[in-house]
Amino acid sequence: MAYFRVLSAQLAQLQALLVREESWAILITADPDALASAMALQRIIRSKVKSVTIARTNEITRPDNLAMIRYLNIPVVKWRPSMKKKIQRFALVDSQAHHNPAFAGLEFSVVIDHHPKTDDPCAAPFQDIRPDYGSVSTMMTEYLYSAGIRPARLLATALQYGIRTDTATFGRGCTDVDLRAYHYLSRFGDATLMNRILRSEYMPEWLPYFSRAFETLRPCGRGSYVWLGKVNSSDILVVVADFFLKVHGLRWVAVCGVSAGRVVVVFRGGYGKMDLGAVASCVFPGIGGGGGHKTMARAEAALVDVPVENRSGLEEYVFQLIYTAAEKRRRMQAASHGGKKASTEESGTEEAKRRTLAKAAGEKMSEPSQGAAEEPVQKDSAE
Repeated sequence: MAYFRVLSAQLAQLQALLVREESWAILITADPDALASAMALQRIIRSKVKSVTIARTNEITRPDNLAMIRYLNIPVVKWRPSMKKKIQRFALVDSQAHHNPAFAGLEFSVVIDHHPKTDDPCAAPFQDIRPDYGSVSTMMTEYLYSAGIRPARLLATALQYGIRTDTATFGRGCTDVDLRAYHYLSRFGDATLMNRILRSEYMPEWLPYFSRAFETLRPCGRGSYVWLGKVNSSDILVVVADFFLKVHGLRWVAVCGVSAGRVVVVFRGGYGKMDLGAVASCVFPGIGGGGGHKTMARAEAALVDVPVENRSGLEEYVFQLIYTAAEKRRRMQAASHGGKKASTEESGTEEAKRRTLAKAAGEKMSEPSQGAAEEPVQKDSAE
């Protein structure tokens, strides 16, 4: 039984893109999973190309992310469009081209992600998108394993932390392969460095935002809504939203604010059946975008694109957009469930009629044997 899925074909396809004379840039929206995954991809391709740069499109302000970069020596730089002329190939990890306006106009050669697939994917020659995985760090651990590369201490620790954060310490979207990857990486990681990073989650200047969150928290359909107003960084919205995940009884929460001229909504959930990624994609119709997983998602739009008449009442305007999107999604799910139920009932009625007619005709109904063998379920090499 293989410990991980064998990725020989994927590695061969990836390596076919590598040219010694070319420089690569791995673009990320920096968070622990993206940072760790970029480190792993850099490790895999760096010996076969001229250079590999990890470039972030966002500002990093969360203390745990800053601690991760500092303690694990992650060589990440700020992406600038002027860098484009020095790069021949672009890779994207833990994201897809439509997730961030900063990715527009770039031709990606590699896309590795675990977010739901888009209906209009980019034309990257190498794409590996697995929405069933809890983190891209898990995927990259499989690539390292298949390539015969044992992760060094700092890389292994980074991948462990990436898995922890994107699975909420194995409580959200976690699969067996995520657990196997974390267990495998624990042989090589540094527990002391991990603890240093884990103890760096909050900053004192963030505490007033929590106070504001408690004051503005209110119901939004079957979920909850929080308005923080203007924030120094959208990372603050993420921190507050993650906090509300730990509040008993909240099905989902939308934490909203304005950062760098953009209206941002961060969704978190886990209790209930609402698909937050689908909700996020509908929040700003015509003026913005959004998406994500069922239990964690994000939507945003430029403030200048908000209708002028709604800017003075922005808190209520955003609330109404979220409420409308969530209720629309809830009705769609209810209709879908009702249709399936009706179909099942109709099928049962037809079967009952058939049995009645058969009995009247003296026909002996054939029943499946209690001991009838079922077709074996094939398992992939990862099991």
